[in-house]
Amino acid sequence: MKSTRRKAREFAVQGLYQWQMAQDTPARIEQNLAESQGFSKCDISLLRTTLYGAIKHVDTLRPALEPYLDRSWDEVSPVERGVLLVAAFELVHMPETPYPVIINEAIELSKTFGGNEGHKFINGVLDKFVAQVRATEVSAARTQRGGRHDASA
Repeated sequence: MKSTRRKAREFAVQGLYQWQMAQDTPARIEQNLAESQGFSKCDISLLRTTLYGAIKHVDTLRPALEPYLDRSWDEVSPVERGVLLVAAFELVHMPETPYPVIINEAIELSKTFGGNEGHKFINGVLDKFVAQVRATEVSAARTQRGGRHDASA
């Protein structure tokens, strides 16, 4: 059974995919998503925050992620770009959510929607990104784990 927050992130990734493909407005995308099965069982507030936020901040999130990619942004699949944007938005703008939760959710989303090895790519990018955007939290977590860093913990 998926949590309401997981469902919200799934819909956010689907919405970002639609946005990339059709360049539709976030409001119209949300309208389309609302017609989907299971929509009423998602955390609609989290969906709106992440979908609208990722789109609004794409011009800062994309260049912040690009140094950690092993290929150009345009060569990353639209699904993986959507997962990265949702996770990056949460990492930067939602400090109340622990970073391991965000990274784990992104890995699970990429397993659900992405290619066979996409989750490894997502994990690698976000592991490096989080060390930059949440350095204090990452450092504290490493200290608690005796120096070992494991984003999926």
